[in-house]
Amino acid sequence: MKVKQISIFLENKSGRLAQVTRVLGDNGINIRALAIADTTDFGILRLIVNDPDRAYRVLKEAGFTVSATDVIAVEVVDEPGGLAGVLAVLQEASLNIEYLYAFLQKASRAALVVFRVEQLDEAIAALQAKGIRILSGEEVYAL
Repeated sequence: MKVKQISIFLENKSGRLAQVTRVLGDNGINIRALAIADTTDFGILRLIVNDPDRAYRVLKEAGFTVSATDVIAVEVVDEPGGLAGVLAVLQEASLNIEYLYAFLQKASRAALVVFRVEQLDEAIAALQAKGIRILSGEEVYAL
């Protein structure tokens, strides 16, 4: 149920994001979701891609500072309050969310949200106990 996320440390310089996407594209790696957190000097680009192991390798070889982190991709009912319901489950289980970002999905009535939580296994158990669907890495990479 865990999804591998690739994180890339980027200096806040013109063209750095373009370089990352070029390396991935040149290697046939498709971006499924992304988020950027930045400061004045640097940023962290978080990616879900169709082939995370290969992405990690080619980005390292291209000189980028890269890490891999496990996250979960949660199916959220696409209606008002859908995300609030998922967040309430995590709150009831006393689980802290480090960050989250939306994930675009083709032809579905649900939204996908990527969560990084402190205790992934506990979060998976709590969400599944409430009938909330969590996608496997293989499902996410194939979208």
